[in-house]
Amino acid sequence: MRRYGAPYSKQAQALAEGAVVHSTRGECGVCLADGGRARCLHPPLRSGATGRLPGRDSRQLLAETRPRQPSAPGRPERHDPEYVRGGVVNLFLVTEPLRGWCDVRVSDQRTRIDWAHCVRDLVDVHYPEAEMVVLVMDQLNTHSPASLYETFAPAVAKRVTDTLEIHYTPKHGSWLNMAELALSALQRQCLDRRLADQATVEREVAAWVAARNAANATIDWRFTAADARIKLTRLYPAVQA
Repeated sequence: MRRYGAPYSKQAQALAEGAVVHSTRGECGVCLADGGRARCLHPPLRSGATGRLPGRDSRQLLAETRPRQPSAPGRPERHDPEYVRGGVVNLFLVTEPLRGWCDVRVSDQRTRIDWAHCVRDLVDVHYPEAEMVVLVMDQLNTHSPASLYETFAPAVAKRVTDTLEIHYTPKHGSWLNMAELALSALQRQCLDRRLADQATVEREVAAWVAARNAANATIDWRFTAADARIKLTRLYPAVQA
C-alpha cells in the first residue's frame, strides 16, 4: 500500500560513468571557443573552424475557435479557452553563441532526413568557406553522420561529414548545450501563443531570428570543465589505483 505524505523523496539522476566525464569536458571546451575562429581555451580548433550548437524542439499548432476581443479601457483582452489542434511541427535551431547568430528550420518531422538537410544547409549555405564546423548536440539517434549517408549521395555525405567535428552532450545532460538557451528564448519570445499552421510558425520564427541576429544576441556561457569537476563530482567514476 502506498503511503502518502511519507518523509521520503525520490530523485532521478544519471549513473556514474566515464562517458559523462568525456562528454562534459569536450562540451565545455567547445563552448569556450572564441566564436570558433582558431582562438579558444580548450580544445584548440583548427584554423577556419566555426562552432555551432544545434538543438531541436516541437510545437503544437493551435487555432482559435472564435476571434479574440482586443483590450479596451478598463477591460483586458479576451479569448476563448477552446482551440482547434492542427498537428505538430518540428524546430531545428543552430546557433553560434559567441558571435550572436542563429537560424531556425521548421519541418513536418524530425527524422534522419530532416536532420541531414539541416546540417547540409549549415555547411553549404551558411558557412561554405569554413574548413571545419564544430557541432555540439545531444545523443538523439538521428544525430549521426549515418543520417547523411541515408539521405544524400555518398560523395555529398562524405564531403559534409569531413567538414564536421561532432561533440555530444552526456546522456541526461542536454542542458549543457547552449542551443537549449536559445530554444528557451524562442519559446518565451515568439511561440508563447496560439499559432494555427506551419506557414504562420515559419513567418513568426523568421521574424524572431532576424531581430535576434540584428541585435547580435550572444550567450555568456561560464560553465567550464573545472566547474563540471566540482558541480558534477558525484557523476565522476571512482578510480582505484
